Amino acid sequence: MATTRKTTARPKKPAACPDCVGEGETTETVRVGSRRRTRETADRQAALCSTCFGSGEAPTT
Repeated sequence: MATTRKTTARPKKPAACPDCVGEGETTETVRVGSRRRTRETADRQAALCSTCFGSGEAPTT
């Protein structure tokens, strides 16, 4: 009698971070000026996602 063959389960993809949508980076608006009179420019810069620390995976609780 032949033995039954067991298939291995594929590892599940980790859920994507809700803030950066799995990219690991967010964009921030550049602000210029002194502390009292700041203004936002049309420029954007990339920043690491503070929720997932750049991994792109949803944080575990």
